[in-house]
Amino acid sequence: MSELTQVLLLTTMAGAAIPIGGAIAMIERISPQWIEEEFRHSVIAFGGGVLISAVALVLVPDGVKELSLGWIITAFVVGAVAFWGLETLLARSKSSIAQLVAMLSDFIPEAIALGAAFAHGESTGALLAVLIGLQNLPEGFNAFRELKASGDFGGIKIVLLLSACVPLGPLAGWVGYQHLSAYPRIISFIMLFAASGILYLTFQDLAPQSKSENQRAPAIGAVLGFLLGVIGQVLLDG
Repeated sequence: MSELTQVLLLTTMAGAAIPIGGAIAMIERISPQWIEEEFRHSVIAFGGGVLISAVALVLVPDGVKELSLGWIITAFVVGAVAFWGLETLLARSKSSIAQLVAMLSDFIPEAIALGAAFAHGESTGALLAVLIGLQNLPEGFNAFRELKASGDFGGIKIVLLLSACVPLGPLAGWVGYQHLSAYPRIISFIMLFAASGILYLTFQDLAPQSKSENQRAPAIGAVLGFLLGVIGQVLLDG
């Protein structure tokens, strides 16, 4: 099996976790209600843990290899501001697909990075594929619940909508493998950009005690705190 075939297969499998998560969410509500709430929060927390592991184990370690400290800081700041702006825009638009857009905003850069990792023969490509799939499962679950609660879509239509997102994974993986693998600095920037965005979304959406009511900017503090640790590690390694 060629490397490109592996990239397309792994990114497709990782993307397929999105509608699978949605299909799981179609299951009838659990009783009593407190058990359902505990289950839903557990699923969301699991997704947050996988996101953090992707940042700490793959995206940041690989992302800092090709960039100077100045570019590392730039990638983190730009990523945090971009995801803050995206979420603010979606909140103001009252869009029912906000969760879906937020999910794709980290899935696509990760798939690009996966493709580039395989092109460079790095062993982290397969690990990143597993982590992407594990994070897409609870994100698909949560996206289904939010779309269903909006009343704009029925259950089957939501799963079909989530299924339509699957081809974006192999497409992004192909772009990373075929076109961006020759530019390792761009890939590193994308990795750190995605890592910053993931951290922002995790603390904004999954750690409510870290933010004030209806305020999104404080979650950037979590990104800056993580960045401080990255800067310290880079300086020590240098």
